[in-house]
Amino acid sequence: MITKDGHFLIILSAPSGGGKSTILTEILKVADNIDYSVSFTTRSPRGTEQNGIHYHFVSEEEFQQRIAEGDFLEYAKVFGNWYGTSKSFIKKCLAGKRHVIMDIDVQGASFISATDIPYVKIFILPPSMEVLKQRLVLRATDSEEEIAKRLQIAQEEVAYIPQYQYLVINDNLEIAVQDILAIIRAEENRVCRYKHPAEDFII
Repeated sequence: MITKDGHFLIILSAPSGGGKSTILTEILKVADNIDYSVSFTTRSPRGTEQNGIHYHFVSEEEFQQRIAEGDFLEYAKVFGNWYGTSKSFIKKCLAGKRHVIMDIDVQGASFISATDIPYVKIFILPPSMEVLKQRLVLRATDSEEEIAKRLQIAQEEVAYIPQYQYLVINDNLEIAVQDILAIIRAEENRVCRYKHPAEDFII
């Protein structure tokens, strides 16, 4: 019988306000073989965010301790706050035959690319910078100065697009979600995900 070991890390990156968190939420609603990697952060919760669900909110001291213990697969400082991904959680999920999905910035994604964990990297973009600005304004969580800063960083982040395998334009949420689900299905069937396809077929 043909078997495969096709479980991998799904990395979603996008400029702030690009919609990666919304897309991730929609994917988790329909996919029954994907777990969400809850990141650790030193920033404070926003709005209705809950500890352990949206993020693990920790102190600067605890975060630095986890760095010292080698507990993070990747970590980075973004907008003055630390963000990190639990290495042990991801390896446990993959060993249990589950995909893991996460939304991280381009810095964190670059760190993961240098590890031995199988992954697929997907960059998400709104149709234009103007649309991104409108979404940030409508989100109503940042000052004008903060929005200007996020737009400037977005211009820097798009330079990392060539380091990703896929680009999804988030103009229509439903279509963007379906595009990413299609990418995941295609990646599951790459030849490299199968252990010994020819030999298993012949036996």
